[in-house]
Amino acid sequence: MPLYEHVFIARQDISPAQVEGLTETLAKIVTDNGGKIEKSEYWGLRNLQYKINKNRKGHYSLFNIDGPPAAVEELERQERINEDVLRAMTLRVDELNAEPSPVLSRRDRNDRGDRGDRGDRGDRGDRGDRGDRRRRD
Repeated sequence: MPLYEHVFIARQDISPAQVEGLTETLAKIVTDNGGKIEKSEYWGLRNLQYKINKNRKGHYSLFNIDGPPAAVEELERQERINEDVLRAMTLRVDELNAEPSPVLSRRDRNDRGDRGDRGDRGDRGDRGDRGDRRRRD
């Protein structure tokens, strides 16, 4: 069967729990039509590049689908009907990647914890204590 990557963006004003329910509903549509969801990822609430229906942000989700074209067509049709889905895009791919997507791996890499603590600054080189500056009057 053909392989697909499918990303959809849900409205910003629905909760992550509602997005999870929407994701389960859309996944059921694929499985009911003979397809299989190989991987499902929730990328979180992210900024949109431009406003879509007065929304500046959206909940992004990814599906890796192994299924017939009819399953993907039905999925896209249901997303066009659903008012919570702002945009959706499906790409046919040669193979599915089982690893976490670059969006999730970048988020893990950028998780720095507390940004307020810069740690020991160490020797500042030739700066000294700035005692040689003249006084401003």
